[in-house]
Amino acid sequence: MVVSRRGASAKAPRTKFESSFDARIVVGDCVAEMSKLPSGSVDLVFADPPYNLQLKGDLKRPDESHVDAVNNDWDKFSSFAAYDDFTRAWLLACRRIMKPSATLWVIGSYHNIFRVGAIMQDLGFWVLNDIVWRKTNPMPNFRGRRFTNAHETMIWAARDEKAKGYTFNYEALKAANEDVQARSDWLIPLCTGDERLKGEDGKKVHPTQKPEGLLARVLLSSSKPGDLVIDPFNGTGTTGAVAKRLGRRYIGFERDRTYAAAAEARIAAVEPLPDATLAPFMTAREAPRVAFSELIERGMISPGTRLVDSRKRHGALVRADGAIMLGDKVGSIHRIGAVAQGSGACNGWTFWHIETNKGLRLIDELRAEIRSEMAAL
Repeated sequence: MVVSRRGASAKAPRTKFESSFDARIVVGDCVAEMSKLPSGSVDLVFADPPYNLQLKGDLKRPDESHVDAVNNDWDKFSSFAAYDDFTRAWLLACRRIMKPSATLWVIGSYHNIFRVGAIMQDLGFWVLNDIVWRKTNPMPNFRGRRFTNAHETMIWAARDEKAKGYTFNYEALKAANEDVQARSDWLIPLCTGDERLKGEDGKKVHPTQKPEGLLARVLLSSSKPGDLVIDPFNGTGTTGAVAKRLGRRYIGFERDRTYAAAAEARIAAVEPLPDATLAPFMTAREAPRVAFSELIERGMISPGTRLVDSRKRHGALVRADGAIMLGDKVGSIHRIGAVAQGSGACNGWTFWHIETNKGLRLIDELRAEIRSEMAAL
């Protein structure tokens, strides 16, 4: 399994892309409707299947008032076996239309997520992470007989164990997290306020509407602009709304026409973000290769120029052939940088500087200028 995680310098150019949002909501059974899509055509799946809560009665507060709960027909199954059969059917339908590099997210509560996870592994999906969505504002446990249910679990999985090239925007996530690796516990509030869709009667349109912040993190972590995202259980269209805002294409499947109509209106009102804010974070592996000699050939550095480190403790002479010389040692910017520090390795691009009238300038900035020109061609 291969995934790129390395990041380029902050000075590296960002890849251009043409944003073209396309979205549709298909009304009907997701298994039947997904069978109409071409095999290997989907980049990312986000699924929020029925929880199968198996409620045995009304939920009440201590004052005997009723608690809103998921008691819709779509969440009712005759048995665990029936729920498992349903789960296998939609997972297999998803797996067929996923590209070899695609990934799948499934969210659930303790009622269903462990059954779903086991079936995923039985079908050949390869689990990459389980993510804990920790709610800042969970519903309290009114009976006081159990712990408050303050989280849900998301399983993130590749199509199979041998999947290559799946998207994980590691460096972008790290940069957004103050240069600290993103963790598998996400603290995000429940969907409330203006974001919560309500009908004319003032009641919730859907009982389990997910917050857009949750879906934004999912899509930003594991997809790229222009990717095709699907949601087998569209509901009120949170995935589609976020996909449109982030420049992804989208197909949602929904059996309930009321939910579908609410989702269509919601998605239509979303304004996509500007292209410049969505351009993918280019990794070092994806950036065009530039040799140090090109800086000399373009006249950006002249033979005889003295390269120095940030504190001017070391100085190396640039040769006409593109090598640099420190004392009697001759080699690449990387090798001589390592010699200067007495270390085994060195990134010469981020170690060496040239002296200018405005102070020291990193040679990696000169490389970034060349890369920008190459990207514009």
